[in-house]
Amino acid sequence: MFFLMFFPIKRKFFYGLIHGIIGIILNLGGFLMSNTTLHNENVSVTLKSLGAELTSIKDASGTEYLWQGNPEFWNGQAPVLFPIVGCLRNGTATIGDNKTCSFGRHGLARRLEFDLVSSSDTSITYSLKANDKTKEQYPYDFELQMTYELTEHGVKVSHTVINHDSVVMPYCVGGHPAFNCPVFENESFEDYIVEFEQPENAACAQLTEDGLINNADRVSVLENEAIIPVRHSLFYKDALVFDALKSRKVALKHKKTGHGILVSFPDFDYLGVWSSANDGPFVALEPWSGTSTCSDEDDVFEHKRGVRFLQSGESETLSFSIEIL
Repeated sequence: MFFLMFFPIKRKFFYGLIHGIIGIILNLGGFLMSNTTLHNENVSVTLKSLGAELTSIKDASGTEYLWQGNPEFWNGQAPVLFPIVGCLRNGTATIGDNKTCSFGRHGLARRLEFDLVSSSDTSITYSLKANDKTKEQYPYDFELQMTYELTEHGVKVSHTVINHDSVVMPYCVGGHPAFNCPVFENESFEDYIVEFEQPENAACAQLTEDGLINNADRVSVLENEAIIPVRHSLFYKDALVFDALKSRKVALKHKKTGHGILVSFPDFDYLGVWSSANDGPFVALEPWSGTSTCSDEDDVFEHKRGVRFLQSGESETLSFSIEIL
């Protein structure tokens, strides 16, 4: 910079060169991670190929309902969870024929680039296939296809898991969409409720510091009730994990106006409701097929609650839907 002070022409050239390099890097990033927007007359949905993740859900007026990933609170938005949901004890488990799997929280799919399979104005399908790197963590020849299809006022999210291997493949899968709470600037977090489709009796197991589920420590959340008033203190000990719900629909909505989001999860046995412990202005409604390792489970992947099994050559699709209210 001292040199540039005495050569203004060269300094201008230097800054121009730097800006050009930055532009090339940004364009390269856009090339490597493509974004696609689906739309109809009522809703538009944007996705990125990295993690095959939702990045926007807007109504016809342009109001944004999906959390936008402010890193001050949580930089995620709607990661895809596969082939685990939550955490394994010490990050590892035995799996298959005396093999080992190892993952950070929520598995490997959310950090990997998916390939585009097909797209139209109202639907898109991405694919993630196993490679030598993924097999170091999860020793199976899998394929995960993520399909997003617009509905009248929202989007249907489908997870298709395919076993290309010659042996039985155990897995879990889930969604993690987070929604703005509040939606509008003149509202507060506490103006919202989480509402189930029918009254529930639910005692949620507490999570340990390393993200495991302590089934010996449960807290009553619902007693023949359908509504949970939203407040930040609900999430100071991590997520509320519901493992015995009758409901297969849950809404996050304003308690007076009713605007918000409805999530329908007919194919999933578990539901996580979560916000960040630092008072994040969002709530995640998370359909899961399984959970973190529980306090009363061993470290064999196949013994986990909710684990699903695919025979060689088989596939299975689990879907949930998001609707703007």
